[in-house]
Amino acid sequence: MEDRALTTRVIIVRHGQSTFNKERRIQGRLDKSVLTEKGRETASQVAAALSGISFDAVYCSPLKRAKETAEAIVADFAGDSKPPAPQPNDKLMEVDLRLWEGMLREEVQQKFGDDYRCWQERPHEFSMNVPSETGTVEHFPVLALHEQAKQFWDEVLSRHPNQTILVVGHNGINRCLLSTALGISPARYHSIQQSNCGISILNFGTPRPPLKGKLPVQLESMNLTSHVGEKMPKPRPGHIGPRLILVRHGETEWNRQQRFQGQIDVPLNDNGREQSKCAADYLQDVQIDFAVSSSMLRPKETAEIILQHHPGVELKVDDLLREISHGLWEGKFESEIETDFPGMLDQWKDTPESVQMPEGENLEQVWERSIQAWNAIVKAAKPGTTGLVVAHDAINKALLCYFFGLSPEHFWNFKQGNGAITVIDYTLGPDHPPVLEAINITTHFGGILDKTAAGAL
Repeated sequence: MEDRALTTRVIIVRHGQSTFNKERRIQGRLDKSVLTEKGRETASQVAAALSGISFDAVYCSPLKRAKETAEAIVADFAGDSKPPAPQPNDKLMEVDLRLWEGMLREEVQQKFGDDYRCWQERPHEFSMNVPSETGTVEHFPVLALHEQAKQFWDEVLSRHPNQTILVVGHNGINRCLLSTALGISPARYHSIQQSNCGISILNFGTPRPPLKGKLPVQLESMNLTSHVGEKMPKPRPGHIGPRLILVRHGETEWNRQQRFQGQIDVPLNDNGREQSKCAADYLQDVQIDFAVSSSMLRPKETAEIILQHHPGVELKVDDLLREISHGLWEGKFESEIETDFPGMLDQWKDTPESVQMPEGENLEQVWERSIQAWNAIVKAAKPGTTGLVVAHDAINKALLCYFFGLSPEHFWNFKQGNGAITVIDYTLGPDHPPVLEAINITTHFGGILDKTAAGAL
């Protein structure tokens, strides 16, 4: 089933490496750092990756490192239509950490140990007492940045219906742009990775009449870095837990036909096998220590193709990772479902959490079993190991919601293309929220945009 109609595309880029990034200094809103030679080079690589996409507007932070990145992308753009000049926007300023700005990270950790731990573990509770005209005030950097991001969306989205815009910002504000668009809590601020010159893509839609005020949004992909020579981001410093690579199975003939398959055991088609081979080549040089797949044919074959480059890894299968049961919808096209179950398909598209599939499952059941399977995998993983998990569209979407603390109403917020790769790190260990390093990588099929079949679940 095709995800809801989406009309406005926003491509978000973090600035290139700056002099402060290289020195591991806290930057915040201090405007003393500029792009390094590497930062300028990767900005040019972003331009090459985005060439072919027509942009209606470009917005950037007014801070030099972001403004220079945006200007370099526009200057080096190789498409037929060069993007318009970047428009600096104060709502894209970086997080305000004024008491730490300019300091080395290690220096902050030493001088402000308790505060730094709060910043890392409970960012939504972290505060600073900063000077004001009346003395000092308590400033909550992440909460303030979330509000700033909301203001940016309110200002910009209404201005660009049915258009494509480029936004060049910073690590913090980009995290908050993604979070506020998707409904992610400020508590998960550190669960979102934004690498220098990483690319993230959001698609916004127009609400249907029953959903006035609820703007449909989908994260097509997050933190793509293959265009700058990194297939996936490196683990953060101090990483102690496992890394999990979550893959959706390759295409089936029913995906291509947009026929609901659910738990009918449809195998990969030739394109799906080719997609799996591309994913295998992409992951060829990645150390994989263990692998788990849904017990169904399409993910199992996808995993087996990937593991051809890792012959010593045994593939385990788990029935809990099977696709959602669509019950009486399985084997049918949308038109047939609408005829047999009038209005129910629109309900599934608009409020999926409210749907009980006829003689099938609801999302609460999918949530329960997929999370149970995932937590067992994480618990069994040894520190520092990397595991491959291959599953399905609905399972992967449920897991992504779980990672970000979201409920089933957010099911459609995440895209999972056939053969797409998502990277999850348990940086602080398995008992802490994971870090989503990259989501829905499909660049191994060519290009930044996900062009895989919309496909049935």
